[in-house]
Amino acid sequence: MFWGFGIAFHSSYAIIPLFLKELDAPTIIISSIAGIFVVGSSIPQIITAFVGRNIRNMKLSVIVAHGCILPPILLAGFVFIQTGLTGSAGWMFYFSCYILFTLGLGIVFPLWADFLDTVHLADKRGQFFGISFLFNCMAGLLGGITVKKLLSSSIVFPVNFGYGLIIYAVSIACATSLFIFYRTTTNVRHSDSKSLTDFFGEIRQILKRDHNFRNYIFSRILLTVNYPAISLYAVYAQDKLNFAMSEAGTFTIIFMSVAGLSGYATGKFGDRFGHKHAMVLVFLSYLGALVSALLATSILHAYIIFVFLGLGMGGWLTSAMSLIYEFAGDRDKKIYFALTDSLTAPFVLLSIILTGICVPLYGMEIVFIGIGIFLVLGILSLVFITKDPKVVHTKFESTPLV
Repeated sequence: MFWGFGIAFHSSYAIIPLFLKELDAPTIIISSIAGIFVVGSSIPQIITAFVGRNIRNMKLSVIVAHGCILPPILLAGFVFIQTGLTGSAGWMFYFSCYILFTLGLGIVFPLWADFLDTVHLADKRGQFFGISFLFNCMAGLLGGITVKKLLSSSIVFPVNFGYGLIIYAVSIACATSLFIFYRTTTNVRHSDSKSLTDFFGEIRQILKRDHNFRNYIFSRILLTVNYPAISLYAVYAQDKLNFAMSEAGTFTIIFMSVAGLSGYATGKFGDRFGHKHAMVLVFLSYLGALVSALLATSILHAYIIFVFLGLGMGGWLTSAMSLIYEFAGDRDKKIYFALTDSLTAPFVLLSIILTGICVPLYGMEIVFIGIGIFLVLGILSLVFITKDPKVVHTKFESTPLV
């Protein structure tokens, strides 16, 4: 809930893109926000997954790792409050802090994956994540109301955004401190691989033998085109409809309300019918957001964009995490988390670059149509090529890797 409240002040789908637009950042920078989150966080993950294998105290390692993401957020908040930095200097400074923030998340994610694996039941994984994200979004709803009040207050831009970053940092610190009270097993499950060479050998074996995981990665590569679209919806709607920046708070309220319900419903659906099928519904929702953006003619239509976006991103949180746990089975979850992000990251970066090049040349409408085509292809790939790992029993799954 602390995370949900805080993220409302730093959302990649509304607050950050509109903030960068206000600072006159180029389109390629604005469209990259959701994608840079993936690219930046993927860079440290393989090494973190290797180092994390021999960490015995999971709880302490997760708490310490979260300390890596606080400095850039705090620094950005204090600088914008104290200096009121704007223009090119403002967006370049913030974008640098944002990259450092995502690199810190890359240290956190693999350790967090192992930590979470010790505090939930495998057969109710979707419901566990669903309930977690439901309460996360309930707090985010309150955060969205606070954001709207902050952005419509007498506090000038960008000082108001700086205060939002400080609130986000405090929320992260409060959330992390609660890990102290978690009860979990002390020791990480160890692999037979001890050296870095053996570790990369295990990775090669996974990619060579787990055909269904490779099919899933192929589907995810096609669907990476969605990341630039997520960061552009608010900016595109504002250009088209000319609403006040404080509407970002309304978008956050709508998004969080829908995402919380979607996360729980998708988790229940995935536990019963398979999380791959839940993932298909997630990307159909993303496709609905894109179509809504193209057809938008009023502020009500802009709200509908964020209804679909909430359905998609809320369901994404539960289905994507649950799928990785199911692909990994009894094997090292950290490797599968790291591999998924690391293998898709280059294509996320390619999507960002192509979007940044094509938007000034052809306009956002044409780019959105192109993104829609790849979304359809990715959905078809999920439906017909990727099998649900929960019900697949292959030779790979029953044979030791090394």
